[in-house]
Amino acid sequence: MRELVVLGTASQVPTRTRNHNGYLLRWDGEGLLFDPGEGTQRQMIHAGVSANMVTRICLTHVHGDHCFGLPGVLSRMALDAVPHPVHLHYPSSGADVVRALVSVSTPGIDLRLHPHGEGGPVAEGLDVRPLRHRIETYGYRLAEPDGRTLLPERLRAAGIAGPDAGRLQRQGTLGGVRLDDVSVARPGQRFAFVMDTAPCPGAEELADGADLLVAESTFADDDAGLAGQYRHLTAGQAGELAAHSGARSLVLTHFSSRYGGDAALLSAQARARAGTAAVVAAEDLQRIGFPQRRRWSQGAVLQHGPLTASMPNPSSSQASHGGHS
Repeated sequence: MRELVVLGTASQVPTRTRNHNGYLLRWDGEGLLFDPGEGTQRQMIHAGVSANMVTRICLTHVHGDHCFGLPGVLSRMALDAVPHPVHLHYPSSGADVVRALVSVSTPGIDLRLHPHGEGGPVAEGLDVRPLRHRIETYGYRLAEPDGRTLLPERLRAAGIAGPDAGRLQRQGTLGGVRLDDVSVARPGQRFAFVMDTAPCPGAEELADGADLLVAESTFADDDAGLAGQYRHLTAGQAGELAAHSGARSLVLTHFSSRYGGDAALLSAQARARAGTAAVVAAEDLQRIGFPQRRRWSQGAVLQHGPLTASMPNPSSSQASHGGHS
């Protein structure tokens, strides 16, 4: 199971239809919770996300709309007696804020703190890169190792079938047949999370070749001056990021309340500059599937399917709080 569950899409303050940030990435046996803003615990209930699903919590930075939901989430995990370790990743300069938030949560889970102060790997398959915001901020990238896709017609021609195909994959050769002779390269899937940043090299590195790119789209293109002042992306810049990085799908989020509950303008501006990337303007409680894996077809053409998304009815919004995102 690989999908993104959108728990909240508002920047700075929640609205009647949008909760503060919160995103759960279901990635095989892991559940990565990104930037749990205020009200995330309640949004998890509405989305059908149990506390037991969360194995890692990843904070891009410690502005309130990206982390004030942490005590509630941790307390719920303690109440539900989550048995597995929970890894918390965050910028090292935000350690005082993180410790304060953890201190007011209910104890009782195996919480392991992982501050980072530079770009690089922070867990197996999980990397961070510095972004350009008004405080220390990092984006996240999760990547599956590249593999090989077996070609049935070549296996038949080589006389390999059944369990022998598995042995060939594990060993690399079997009876003089090489794995490369009966397979093609299969790029591993890649997920990128780019939040609260002006355009920068770190954002480009995170987004490079992403199958699913989640990017903030705080401002419309007409408000580029505000975006530059507060170091955020416009919708068009988010679209350009997807196009230049070769991302297959772009999920827009972190919308300013100035645009109300309708993100159609932002979506259109991003789509106009996103190249071939599919564009979705996220809604609270939406579930967004990964594009189908690239697969081999006749003539060695790589194919892929469309971005898929489903959306339950949104819940009521949470109480507002101040502070810039």
